[in-house]
Amino acid sequence: VQLVESGGGLVHGGGSLRLSCVASESSFIRLNSMGWFQQRPGEQRDLVAAIDRYGGTDYADSVKGRFTISRDSAKRTVYLLMNNLKPGDTAVYYCNSRDGAGDWGQGTQVTVSS
Repeated sequence: VQLVESGGGLVHGGGSLRLSCVASESSFIRLNSMGWFQQRPGEQRDLVAAIDRYGGTDYADSVKGRFTISRDSAKRTVYLLMNNLKPGDTAVYYCNSRDGAGDWGQGTQVTVSS
């Protein structure tokens, strides 16, 4: 399964962005727990938000209350709404199933200025 992320950019602290991830197969989005992963420069890729096949969500403490993950299976898309962005959120963001079963995309760069 191929995954294509988009929606990143440069924003000031306190700003918002909505990331999108389109999968090549709708069943991948519909049947798997999906996640958004954050990779800061020089660091490992960490899961920051996840949504299970029933719509239940889970967030890392660092983004809880600010980020919202959602899914539209008909559009083969997973979204990440990022509010009240902080400089520490600067990273490349990737989506995949929670267990990383899909082919990793190129990600989308989010840069938050102070």
